[in-house]
Amino acid sequence: MILRAWRAWCLLVLAAGCQCADAAAPRPLLTDYTHTAWTELDGAPTGVTKFAQGPDGWLWIATPTGLYRFDGVRFERTDTVHGHRLESSNIMALATTPDGALWIGYRVGGVSVFRQGGAHTYAEGGGLQPVGVMHIEAAPDGAIWAAMRDGVAVLAPGESRFRYLGPDSGLPALGVFQILFARDGTTWVGTNTGAWFRKRGETRFTRAWPHVALVWLCEAPDGTIWGNDFKQGYYRVRATAPAAGEPAGPELEGYGMYFDRHETMWMMHPDGLERRLAPNLPDQRLSKENGISGPLPSTRFEDREGNLWIGTQRGMDRLRPNRLRTVPLARQLESPALVSGPSGGMWVGDYAGDLWRFGREGRISREVPGQLTASYTSPDGVLWLGGMAGVQRRDRDAVLTTFPFPGELAGLRVHAMQQDRHGALWVSFSAGKGVYKLAEGAWTKPGGVPDLLTTSMAVDADGNVWMGHLRSQVSIVGDGAVRQLGADQGLKLGTILSLHPDGKSMWAGGENGVALYRDGRFSALHGERNEQFRGVSGIIREPGGDLWLHGADGLYRIAAADLHGWLKDPRSAVAFERFDAQDGMQGHAPQLRPVPSLKRAQDGVLWYATAGSVGTIDPANILRNRLAPPVHVTGVMADGVRYPLADGRVPTLPQGARTLQIDFTALSLSIPERVRLRYRLLGFERMWQEAIGRRQAYYTNLAPGTYRFEVIGSNEDNVWNSVGATVDIEIPPTFVQSGWFKLLAAALGVVLLYAAYALRIRYLTQRMQERSQERLAERTRVARALHDTLLQSVQALLMSFDAHSRKVEEGTQERTRLDQTLNLAEQLLAEGRDQIMGLRTPSSDEVLEQTLGQFGQGLAEYWPHAFDMQVNGKPVKLRPDVHAEVYAIAREALFNASRYADATRIDLELTYSASAFLVRIRDNGRGLDDIVAATGQRPGHWGLVGMRERAGGIGAVLDISSKAGAGTDITVTVPGKMAY
Repeated sequence: MILRAWRAWCLLVLAAGCQCADAAAPRPLLTDYTHTAWTELDGAPTGVTKFAQGPDGWLWIATPTGLYRFDGVRFERTDTVHGHRLESSNIMALATTPDGALWIGYRVGGVSVFRQGGAHTYAEGGGLQPVGVMHIEAAPDGAIWAAMRDGVAVLAPGESRFRYLGPDSGLPALGVFQILFARDGTTWVGTNTGAWFRKRGETRFTRAWPHVALVWLCEAPDGTIWGNDFKQGYYRVRATAPAAGEPAGPELEGYGMYFDRHETMWMMHPDGLERRLAPNLPDQRLSKENGISGPLPSTRFEDREGNLWIGTQRGMDRLRPNRLRTVPLARQLESPALVSGPSGGMWVGDYAGDLWRFGREGRISREVPGQLTASYTSPDGVLWLGGMAGVQRRDRDAVLTTFPFPGELAGLRVHAMQQDRHGALWVSFSAGKGVYKLAEGAWTKPGGVPDLLTTSMAVDADGNVWMGHLRSQVSIVGDGAVRQLGADQGLKLGTILSLHPDGKSMWAGGENGVALYRDGRFSALHGERNEQFRGVSGIIREPGGDLWLHGADGLYRIAAADLHGWLKDPRSAVAFERFDAQDGMQGHAPQLRPVPSLKRAQDGVLWYATAGSVGTIDPANILRNRLAPPVHVTGVMADGVRYPLADGRVPTLPQGARTLQIDFTALSLSIPERVRLRYRLLGFERMWQEAIGRRQAYYTNLAPGTYRFEVIGSNEDNVWNSVGATVDIEIPPTFVQSGWFKLLAAALGVVLLYAAYALRIRYLTQRMQERSQERLAERTRVARALHDTLLQSVQALLMSFDAHSRKVEEGTQERTRLDQTLNLAEQLLAEGRDQIMGLRTPSSDEVLEQTLGQFGQGLAEYWPHAFDMQVNGKPVKLRPDVHAEVYAIAREALFNASRYADATRIDLELTYSASAFLVRIRDNGRGLDDIVAATGQRPGHWGLVGMRERAGGIGAVLDISSKAGAGTDITVTVPGKMAY
């Protein structure tokens, strides 16, 4: 029984010696738990009547003024559950069931049940009178029991109505307060007339002893049932009256008894909460003195992660089990120093007291008197202890030898100590005195070591003594030589606070981080999320490979696998785990002395020191949260208006919504500050975004469409809920964003483009007509001038030559030559007249191959050469301007070949094709002169220049190929789209 166990515990306590008294003392409540209080100033509910938590992870809180839910960060008062409204805000009873249902009992009214698929209220139509519900409890068989003011009502599995347990059940009809299902199958009911019980298989309840009001029942780990009366007294509840001589009154004081999952008893009192370890041990209380949220605790609850919740009249409190165990202290320590004991245990000294052997439950025995600032434990178990006036040597047989400081060191403190391979002890002092060496009882000041403050020392694998200084400097003392390391080797840590050998390498911790020395250089260690590992004054590398760092921001653990990855790539960021005040640490690592602030005991437990406390953590048994947090999307707001969620969807948002806020949470109630959340909006982004310091996502100027929002989360132990939560969101377009509008806009754009094109064509046509008229007018003027001057003069000249030719006798060679010359001149005059007519008309209807053929044949009749023309393809009418220019180019080429080439043959070739129109004139004459071929023109003549200008004007390519003695080949190529 519990009392017998407590009495035996007390006898053991009294029988223990005085040296064990400290170890047997109860651990302080708030060193085992981290306490957090919320009051109405934090938005917390007051006067809590019940807590509940279901599979969805929400902490539900019932109060007389409404229902609240809590995610560890934010309190939210709600009038609905799963979208269904409560019947009343005055709530007395609250319970959840494994299927996720939330049962609510109203102080005045019936019972409501809320599920994802719907809700139902049981009142008169459901078998309940609206007299008020005191308690709801789910039975092991799935039935729901309700303690009503007018009796006990049961909703059997599958039934639609509650049924009252009538007089035949043996229960009183009024004043029912609580229902308890014991582990042995017995059902207990607490009423204002006593406790009643019904064993498994029985049909009637029997009144238990004592016959007093017992309204708050509790089952102890040993099966004992305890009941509370209205006077803060707890009775042991029995099926029958006790034997004579046993106490008849209450055995414990308090109310609201509760045993947590670790079988620790908790008891509520009007002024706070008590943890009871044994009857005669000092109280372990959470009260006004240590920050409880308010008086008169009214209910308690243990959540699925092991946190204990208390409701008070002014708010609510959470007690979270600590991962770090702060060692109980008989007195306050001042700058504690950790000392590795000769047998592998941990000893602790400080500036104000003696050196004591410690266990995890506190100090055990005094080992060495006097103050302590630094220590060194040699491999053979000999302790070297630095105090205020000298150094003490403690042999394994506890014999102490004192070595007073030299006169110049009087009043100084020791910072660090280290024994070298020869057995000499190196000791550093403050005030610029540097390092001294103690060998064979004599103090000496070695040379070569700088007089900078030496804050830490270590020995590497080769037996060299390493010394850490200010300004990122390290000295390495070997046999007869001192080597300096610093910024040139990559060391940028500021003051070096700790050195720790790791095989052939050496770890260094300092103000600005941690670095590893290997292969002649230091590599800085950087963590994920820009962690710098500041102020590390303690470093331990476990045999399994894990690296532990104790620094200004807490105690860090870097897993062996993650550290191995960093060793392969020192530029990468290493994953880590941090333990700090959230885990029970009091203070931070010392930033000067005593160091090191982290040591490993022989049993594998790590000990750390802060400015005023000592704590431990067992790497093999760290308290872990294995529960992945449920993740929920809690709200969607568009353009400042909040929209409800239903089955993972949001009702259609307003057309063209411009701003979107999505609220979400992950329900890990232990350390919500370490919850990590990642989200993304599919349809807008594919990469995950991490929400740092917030539980909202914000989007602006989203395009209309359908999106899916996804969010996942992890707890403080990086256990991820990779399924997370999703919500589908649709943003409908406005009229101007709709597809019809876009089609109309596209059509209008096409019309506008066509109109612009038509206007442009009209404008260009008009401009071309104007330019054509201008050209025609200019050509007419030129034609008129040529006709009135040149042609008239030539005509007169011909008439004069004709008159003279008649004086030459006919039949003579001279007359024949003169007649031929006159015929040619007349032909040229006719052609000149035709050209003048061409200047007066914009186009010609003549067939190109016919006119060029006639011109070439006429030249062949006058000059002694053959002429041939070939037409390829089906002739197609050319554009007028192309026709005129091609004719002019070909005529000029034929005339030049006939007149100047001394050719015996001239060929004309016309080729019509879809891709191009081609004119080719070839002769077998003497070819062009070198100067003509080089310059592209004959001095004083402009025929070739004109041909090129005419070709360029119609977009044609003029190619002239000529070799001396091999003739000339002229080709004009007009692209098809420009020719026809």
